[in-house]
Amino acid sequence: MKIPQEKIDQLNEIILRSNRIVFFGGAGTSTESNIPDFRSKRNGLYNQWNEKGLSPEILLSRSFFRKKPEVFFQYYRQNLIHPDALPNETHYGLAKLEKAGKLKAIITQNIDGLHQKAGSKYVLELHGSIYRNYCTECKKEYHLEKILEDNNVPICNVCGKMVRPDVTLYEEPLDIKVIDKAINAISNADTLIIGGTSLVVYPAAGFIEFFRGSDMVIINKETTLYDQKADLVIQGSIGEVFRRMNL
Repeated sequence: MKIPQEKIDQLNEIILRSNRIVFFGGAGTSTESNIPDFRSKRNGLYNQWNEKGLSPEILLSRSFFRKKPEVFFQYYRQNLIHPDALPNETHYGLAKLEKAGKLKAIITQNIDGLHQKAGSKYVLELHGSIYRNYCTECKKEYHLEKILEDNNVPICNVCGKMVRPDVTLYEEPLDIKVIDKAINAISNADTLIIGGTSLVVYPAAGFIEFFRGSDMVIINKETTLYDQKADLVIQGSIGEVFRRMNL
């Protein structure tokens, strides 16, 4: 179903009068870059259990990573790393808003680095990034190539211990420094645009409770629990929204 033009016009008006926009985004931001989300009914990773009958929550957990790193990295490489993915209209549109001085921060639950590829500078990655990796022992940092160079468990060149991605696994807390920056950005925003997220992952989804600005906009294909609190709800593809906006 096509998004009504009056919804797009209303969003354009909100952006025009805003000077401190914050964008809070989830997996739906990157689906048009051919990166599958987690929760969609057809292609979401949560509906794709591996051949051993294990769910993503188990395979991507801290305890499983420690217990069976070989299986963890096999699943991680196949399902969470998309090095050839390119930014889409949403990523480029947000970068344009930042360059114009209207967008002050992007808070993302994604780990794909596409906001940075599109040119955005101030990106808060709540769940880390596939492009940052480090040794579990000596903390030496590695780029993505270290994870991709072979099909085995990556080993540190310095101390010989295991290298892991700097992403938040199940059973692990979010980075408190990133949390503080995200809450501060939302607290000082005059407009909060929430896009491509079901708002069911906590504590991240709870951050929007700190918004005290004028306009909250939610753009998502499905309804969310926060729709009633929003000043504007656009149900549909966030990529379509950004393609039709006057940026």
